[in-house]
Amino acid sequence: MDSYNPDIANSNDVSDRKIFVVIGVVSISVLSFLVWLIYFKQGAKTEGGGFIDFLPILNAFLNTLTSIFLVTGVVLIKQNKVDWHKRSMLAATATSGLFLVSYIVYHHFHGDTKFITIGLIRPIYFGILISHILLSAVQVPLILSTLYLALTKQYVRHKKVAKITFPIWLYVSVTGVIIFIILRWFNF
Repeated sequence: MDSYNPDIANSNDVSDRKIFVVIGVVSISVLSFLVWLIYFKQGAKTEGGGFIDFLPILNAFLNTLTSIFLVTGVVLIKQNKVDWHKRSMLAATATSGLFLVSYIVYHHFHGDTKFITIGLIRPIYFGILISHILLSAVQVPLILSTLYLALTKQYVRHKKVAKITFPIWLYVSVTGVIIFIILRWFNF
């Protein structure tokens, strides 16, 4: 049986604090960059824009995959299929990462998408969009923290943070698809 060693515990606490500071700095940097990209940077001019026009569909597909992997991962861990849970959650992380790259490329070339429709759909859209944006800002440090705790085998802490991360990450992924649908079929 292992005995408690306060020097090791304190060393891990300091190391964890440093990692969480890095996660905070990375999260703030990513969010600051995205705010600048979407709301302040002009869209780059492109000729034809064929692949740019396809990116919103790709983004919705990646968000759909992320949602599927997240739900699958939770089901798998409840079935105590830890290895498959890890694979599913890493797949969710990968599809979210690919989404972020595609999202950045799209907004670099296209800029912000204006929602011009009036009527009942307008407050519905902006309600979904605002909650999506606010929770996506929270999701970045939560995902990174959850992954860090899992990778460092701090499973008790991982489980506590994952219970907060999962519904937020799932909500952001699902509402990303809903936002795409509203923009595609109602923004005219």
